[in-house]
Amino acid sequence: MRQFRADLHIHTVLSPCADLDMSPENIVARAKKQKLDIIGITDHNSTRNVEAVSKVAAREDIFVLPGCEINTSEEIHVLVFFPDTKAMNDFQQYIDRHLPPIANHPGLFGYQVFVDEHSNIIGYEEKYLGSALEVGIDEVEIKVHEIGGIFIPAHVDRYVTSIYSQLGFIPESLQFEALQISKRVNETDIRSKYSIPDEISIVKFSDAHYPENVGEVCTILEMQEISFSEIKKALLKIGNRGTKIP
Repeated sequence: MRQFRADLHIHTVLSPCADLDMSPENIVARAKKQKLDIIGITDHNSTRNVEAVSKVAAREDIFVLPGCEINTSEEIHVLVFFPDTKAMNDFQQYIDRHLPPIANHPGLFGYQVFVDEHSNIIGYEEKYLGSALEVGIDEVEIKVHEIGGIFIPAHVDRYVTSIYSQLGFIPESLQFEALQISKRVNETDIRSKYSIPDEISIVKFSDAHYPENVGEVCTILEMQEISFSEIKKALLKIGNRGTKIP
């Protein structure tokens, strides 16, 4: 198996909490400097800057895993990823139906900017993307897997917006490919604290909101090649594939 460096939790200028320097060009330049092979674009409750980053990354031979960071009705953050553009656009329509009509106030929350691959502003998201969707984690998980996606509860060690902080446990019925931990915690400690068995992959990503954060931490994916299906198999530890936190 080959090893690939992946940072699958990166925000762009579209996320209200991200710096306006998080343009496609700056994200990709930093990813290249950090020798990343795969990046995941995960804006809050939106996929609308994935295409722009993908166009820039393709020129540098960096694979973009299209995704977003969902905030469920329980205020649980989850990383979700899609096998292709059709599935991503399908899920974007799902988000649009369930994101509450709360207006964004740039001076209070931050700007929510759509850009092209040259960082030209092509639009603004009017709804506040930091809101919780009007659907719970179970329903979101079912939708993601119906369209063939990947579902990863985010920063599970945090005292807010994590599955443990909000529910206190992981429901037995919940299907997921991995659990993400924050960049400053230790995998062994988190496995012990929450009794997470070895067969469940634990991954660590940057949750980058500023260019200098991209690739600050990453996870090694051990797989045959870079593709959506291989990434999913690595997270699920199928066929000698797997993950490793360096």
